[in-house]
Amino acid sequence: MCVTELTVCLQDNLPAISQRLKLLRAERIVATRRQGKHIFYRLADRHVAHLIANGLAHGEEPDESSPTPFIS
Repeated sequence: MCVTELTVCLQDNLPAISQRLKLLRAERIVATRRQGKHIFYRLADRHVAHLIANGLAHGEEPDESSPTPFIS
């Protein structure tokens, strides 16, 4: 997606999104592709996509009030 598409999806302003993308690019989490005046961003690789998917799935798990005991 390009920055303007991301601003619509995330309902945030262009400078904030651009700054976040700059940080993600510096850490090689996202990669870019230029097409005319637009720069398109994508996740750098499948490993990053899997990490994000796992994190989101973990966040959707029900909150356990008591910790699970360790099994040795």
